[in-house]
Amino acid sequence: MTRRRFTQVCRGLLISGSLVASLGVQAALFSDDEARTAIIDLRQRVEAQKAAVELMEKRLTEENTQLRRSLLDLQNQIEALRAEQARMRGQNEQLSRDLAEAQRRQTAQGQAVEERLRSVEPQKVTVDGREFMVTPAEKRDFEVALGVFRAGDFPAAQTAFLDFAKRYPKSGYYPSALFWLGNAQYATRDYKEAIANFRSMLTLAPDHARAPEALLSIANCQIELKDTRAARRTLEDLVRSHPQSEAAQAARDRLTKLR
Repeated sequence: MTRRRFTQVCRGLLISGSLVASLGVQAALFSDDEARTAIIDLRQRVEAQKAAVELMEKRLTEENTQLRRSLLDLQNQIEALRAEQARMRGQNEQLSRDLAEAQRRQTAQGQAVEERLRSVEPQKVTVDGREFMVTPAEKRDFEVALGVFRAGDFPAAQTAFLDFAKRYPKSGYYPSALFWLGNAQYATRDYKEAIANFRSMLTLAPDHARAPEALLSIANCQIELKDTRAARRTLEDLVRSHPQSEAAQAARDRLTKLR
């Protein structure tokens, strides 16, 4: 029952009460039997309305109780949904973290694979005007040996280039390694071995950019060995085969001094 209906019922009871009072006044105008009958009838009507009101109040109370229960159940359901939502949000956040971590690991693994590939994958280099492919280890070992030579540690450079020549006999660096090996041996006064390595270099790569320098170095070794005749032949061969080179100009100066 709504509150509006309840109010209307109460108003009806008040009106009925007023009627009872009015009838009490009017009862004097009727006979006793008629008045008694009218009063009994009115009382019955009042009692019936009162009972109806009580029934309505009871129903209203029950409806309110049921409504409160429904509201409580709804509130419990809302709390349960909120808890489930929070749990799912936590799971989503964990999944996001797991996904980010998996992506990070995948990226790190990809970079590691690329680095490993770069560490073994051949690469193109240009040395002394010659272009060729080398492995990273091959490039590193040559540059280390050359760095030792340029640092002035000629015995160590000799060892480094000898080791390089043994490890990489088919390398594109090989002629250049023989050239620097010969220079390291010349610096340590190992003239005969220096001559042998310079000649090996010229046989292997006669058109090498450092071929004129190798011929001049052979002549220098021969001069140190007091083999003037062989030195003159080497210098003449240098001037004849590489007349425009700086080494040829140096060879001409030495030939003048050898005469």
